[in-house]
Amino acid sequence: MGQCRLGLAALLALLGGVRAGGGGRALSQLSDDIPFRVNWPGTDFSLPTTGVLYKEDNYIIMTTVDKEKYKCILPLIANGDEEEEKDYKGPSPGELLEPLFKQSSCSYRIESYWTYEVCHGKHIRQYHEEKETGQKINIQEYFLGNMLIKSPLSDPDQDGKENPKEIPTKNIEGQMTPYYPVGMGNGTPCSLRQSLPRSSTVMYICHPEAKHEILSVAEVTTCEYEVVILTPLLCNHPKYRFRASPVNDIFCQSLPGSPLKPHNLEQLEQQQEMLKMPFRRVKEEEMHSTKEEKFSSIHKPLAVGSHQQLLTVGTTHISKLTDDQLIKEFLSGSYCFHGGVGWWKYEFCYGKYVHQYHEDKESGKTSVVVGTWNKEEHIEWAKKNVARAHHLREDGMQTVKVVSHFYGNGDVCDLTDKPRQVTVKLKCKESDSPHAVTVYMLEPHSCQYILGVESPVICKILDTADENGLLSVPN
Repeated sequence: MGQCRLGLAALLALLGGVRAGGGGRALSQLSDDIPFRVNWPGTDFSLPTTGVLYKEDNYIIMTTVDKEKYKCILPLIANGDEEEEKDYKGPSPGELLEPLFKQSSCSYRIESYWTYEVCHGKHIRQYHEEKETGQKINIQEYFLGNMLIKSPLSDPDQDGKENPKEIPTKNIEGQMTPYYPVGMGNGTPCSLRQSLPRSSTVMYICHPEAKHEILSVAEVTTCEYEVVILTPLLCNHPKYRFRASPVNDIFCQSLPGSPLKPHNLEQLEQQQEMLKMPFRRVKEEEMHSTKEEKFSSIHKPLAVGSHQQLLTVGTTHISKLTDDQLIKEFLSGSYCFHGGVGWWKYEFCYGKYVHQYHEDKESGKTSVVVGTWNKEEHIEWAKKNVARAHHLREDGMQTVKVVSHFYGNGDVCDLTDKPRQVTVKLKCKESDSPHAVTVYMLEPHSCQYILGVESPVICKILDTADENGLLSVPN
């Protein structure tokens, strides 16, 4: 897919003319304030389903000076967004979040000392576990909010349908991002405020690949907190929709009798490449390295507020390599998955180890071995635990839902004086992005962890699991 990034006015000047036709629309005043990226995908192409919204009938017919014609599908931005928001008749944000509250689900954020627990619609808890002499567990905890001050499922001012109030926004990575607030009060009394109860505002923001992660917890004033939750549930509402990039894609498909890309544009790109050549000679080993490169990871850091603290959401995209190659690399342990939210990040190499690490510009990388693989130890563990769980599909076929593996002999834990250990749960996750991976970690007991690894790639190998949950390359 060819790409060209420029302002819309510059694009039109290059192509030489525009007219509206069919279901398209005429363009109003043009501006280069909004950056665009022009793609030339050909006829075999499907519009993106996440990020900026597109509609098949929102296009213009573009004609170049050489009489080449293209149908260019435009993103719904500016007036288009406003029209789509005005016409929206779907569920309110509260109704979109309803499954999260009715399922009584909880989200966790593990930091160096505190663990935060958000049970949606129930409570927000901040706690720390310590083991005293005799292995007695001492829990230090505060409730930052209990019960709902106002039910998110019945708030007419926030429903986005009739006479909606202005939707609040928060600075996320320099972009004012809309959020849906849920107030929670009646928390643990605060000694610094005459024993008034602690209270929180939970801010739900749209992120299409999130799993209801806690992005941040901040004490905005004494004993009053803001908790930001990433959720895909809000993304179906146009006023809360995730904007994946400040650059807006335009998809131009050639009409019969026209080349894939305008002739003048092809010539311009060739001239630009020729101009680059005298200044940079590609080394032979560089070219070899590029050809041999099989995988790439792209984390999505989000900076919150003025502190600009980078937090990885926990979703990784890996290159669109063939499934067979990818599966072989993963099962051999030569390609490792990375993820995590907050201070700690996690590295999982199948059949090798699980590491927890933090990278700092000044002190470098701090790494903790959470668990290492030993096949015999895992098989012993599998005799006492469920290593392979099934579920029944609608067609009556039984398929593997989750596979669990035991990784022991990690670094010795200061709290227990025993090696750390982790149960890795490999799950199938259907996604619009076939090579997305989500990695997250929980610590239900001190230094005993659960690492969740979910991906469409795993869907292809779960049914190869034997009675011990051991996986193999599909036939």
